Amino acid sequence: MILLLPAALAACDRQSPPPEQANAATSGEVAPASGEAGKDSAFNYRLDRSKAGTPAPDFAFLDPDGGEKTLKDFAGKPMLVNLWATWCTPCVAEMPTLDRIAATYGPKGLAVLTISQDNQGLKAVKPFFAKHNLPHLKGWADPETEFGFSYATGLLPTTVIYDAQGKEMVRVIGAMDWEGPEAKALIDAAMQS
Repeated sequence: MILLLPAALAACDRQSPPPEQANAATSGEVAPASGEAGKDSAFNYRLDRSKAGTPAPDFAFLDPDGGEKTLKDFAGKPMLVNLWATWCTPCVAEMPTLDRIAATYGPKGLAVLTISQDNQGLKAVKPFFAKHNLPHLKGWADPETEFGFSYATGLLPTTVIYDAQGKEMVRVIGAMDWEGPEAKALIDAAMQS
């Protein structure tokens, strides 16, 4: 199984949806609204609500200074947890929209956590953030890819939105324009929790 994850994650930079998206309506998944994915080929996603109500995982990940954090450290706030990697083209494409969402919603209480799944951890993340202008995001890292194994979507980016009680609301599997109307509706729902 461990050998399958790198192969599945390598698919992150494909521009076309994986074959399993054709039947995405089963098990709580919904395909993107018509036209949303077609606006920009960098943004292609599906929504999965099948794990709604599941508590946030409690394993540790690295903060930008190398210290350990857990999602419980953000208790009482809605969270947007984005799994990404520096080598993942769609992940990089959605980062500027996540940065602007963090600028808008962070002061209102939304924790936007971009958690890298790079095996090199902060050694890969720090140069990425030094090169890109993302002032409202922090470079968190999960070099053991515990989040990737836990969420088990097999695709990067994967974003999970949690309510203020730490319960999962929705998964966004693939890259989303976080400033689009569907994304704003998801974030607004979390902010009202």
